Amino acid sequence: MIDQLIGSSAQDILWWQMSLRAMLVFLFGLCIIRLFGRHAFGKQTPLDIVLAIVIGSNLSRTITGSARFFPTLVATFVLAVCFWILSHLAARWRFFGRVVKGDSVPLIEGGHLDRKRMLRSGISEPDIEEAARQAGLSGLDDIKEARLERSGKISTLHR
Repeated sequence: MIDQLIGSSAQDILWWQMSLRAMLVFLFGLCIIRLFGRHAFGKQTPLDIVLAIVIGSNLSRTITGSARFFPTLVATFVLAVCFWILSHLAARWRFFGRVVKGDSVPLIEGGHLDRKRMLRSGISEPDIEEAARQAGLSGLDDIKEARLERSGKISTLHR
C-alpha cells in the first residue's frame, strides 16, 4: 500500500510520488524542529529551516544522480510552493502562524526571571546577559522584559 503512494525505489518513483515524499519529509522536519526548539537553530523560523534542509537535500540527490532528475526537481518546486502557501497562511491567520512558525516566549517580565520558561526553552542567564549586552544594556538589572523570539533571537526591553 505505502509503496503505491510513495514508490519503492528511485528508478520507479513517479513525479507525484516524489512530491508526496517531499511534503511528508518537509512536515516531519517541521515537527522535529518544533519539538526540539528553535533556539538551537539560530535566526530563522522552523519553516525556513525545514525548507532549506529539505531543498538542499533534494537538490543534492538530483546532482549526484541518486534520485531521478525531473521528478526531484518537480518535488522541490512543490516544496517551494508549499512553503509559499504556508508562509502566506501564517501571515493571514495568527493561530496558523503560531502553529507553523511558533510564538515568542517571555523570559523576563516586569524585571523578574521566569526560570521555568527559561529551562523549557534551553535559555540560561548568561544567554540573556549576552542579549542585554548586544542591546547596549549592562546586565539583567537593566532588563524590564526579555523574550525568546520566533527567530530564536532573544530580544530585550530596558527599564
